[in-house]
Amino acid sequence: MDHLITIGLVERNPGHGHPLRPEFRLTQRGVLAAKLASQINRISKEEDQALLRRSWTLPILASLQSPRYFIEIKRDLPPITDRALSQSLKTMETRNWVCREVDEFGRPPRSQYSAVSTGRAISAVTASAIAVTE
Repeated sequence: MDHLITIGLVERNPGHGHPLRPEFRLTQRGVLAAKLASQINRISKEEDQALLRRSWTLPILASLQSPRYFIEIKRDLPPITDRALSQSLKTMETRNWVCREVDEFGRPPRSQYSAVSTGRAISAVTASAIAVTE
């Protein structure tokens, strides 16, 4: 709970004291986060939940509003390592959330990634949420 309070999603309820009043309540930011989580939950399937809980899945999908090269995704997410990004993209590609296309005519050949199927739907939801908070 302390972490949720620190990041501004939850606050202590000033009216707490009555047994029917909760001790904590969502902040405005917490309400927006809950709506986003609910939309993502409706889009995804039960077997997708483990992938959604991985650290980089949502940030990567949020950056895939349009087809992007590996280095462009990495630039959007400065703390991510090459290995973490590569593994996350491979996992999402296996689930058919991300499509990888190799530009073999360029020197050197480069991979371009785009969100597809469920990944595209989640990407669209996160894009609208990011646009609201900016």
